[in-house]
Amino acid sequence: MAAPGYGKQSAPEQLPRSASDFAHLPAREAYIASLIDHLPDGAAMDVKTLAALQPHYGQMACRTVLNNLSTAGHLRRVRERVGSPQCRWVFRTYFSRTPRSDAWWTRFIMSGEASTPGAPDPPKERTPTRASVTPADSAASPAYAALAGLGLADARLALSAADCAALEPLAAEWLARGATPALFTAALTAGLPPDGVHSPGAFTRRRLLDKMPPERPAPASAPVPAPAARVLECTDCRTPCRPQALLGGLCRSCRGTPKAPPPRPSLSPAAVRAYAARARAAMAAPPQS
Repeated sequence: MAAPGYGKQSAPEQLPRSASDFAHLPAREAYIASLIDHLPDGAAMDVKTLAALQPHYGQMACRTVLNNLSTAGHLRRVRERVGSPQCRWVFRTYFSRTPRSDAWWTRFIMSGEASTPGAPDPPKERTPTRASVTPADSAASPAYAALAGLGLADARLALSAADCAALEPLAAEWLARGATPALFTAALTAGLPPDGVHSPGAFTRRRLLDKMPPERPAPASAPVPAPAARVLECTDCRTPCRPQALLGGLCRSCRGTPKAPPPRPSLSPAAVRAYAARARAAMAAPPQS
């Protein structure tokens, strides 16, 4: 494992593992990529460590493999300033078994979405397809319990299970804004019509909206976390670069982009005519014996 805060970090939203994850890569690159994919977050993945983890390829080969994996969209090197206050630079390699484009990597790294070291990606929740929630499913919800208890406080506000499920988000907002269950019940049952409530569900919804407590202000002393500074690095030479200067995670020097040739000098029309005249005169002259 690398030092705390360093090493491999898994990119989010990757596809599940399969036998064809790295089938598009050459055999050497696919082998090392599979090895990196199975390393835990925070593991060291420098060329020296990768060469020691397997018996087939040395450090120079592993360095070439990392460059090729970067070009194929599987990894990016990042230096990130962290700490409170931000006073320490850490060096991480974000890895994705799902290949990504340069634009995706730039958006992910520079937008600050990079995850905290060692923290797994949050599981994606599945949205229930049911139209309403039964009391057994909402037994643990304080908002649902507060709605169901209105009928016990005053029979004129006895709500059905469907009413409680439909009004649960509004009741939850009341509780989130600081209303206690007792205050919630008192506010909704106070001043009910003496001749009864024709539609308890609609009546309760109207009161939930009209009497909604104000939002609770954030504590003045709560510190606002400053965004972490992140700088993309060339995968090969580790030079900090602007995102636009990296193609496949490599700077121009490391990816071998040739420099533009110098512009050829241009001739004026008079000079062109003079050169043409001398050429014609030389062709018309008799050959010398």
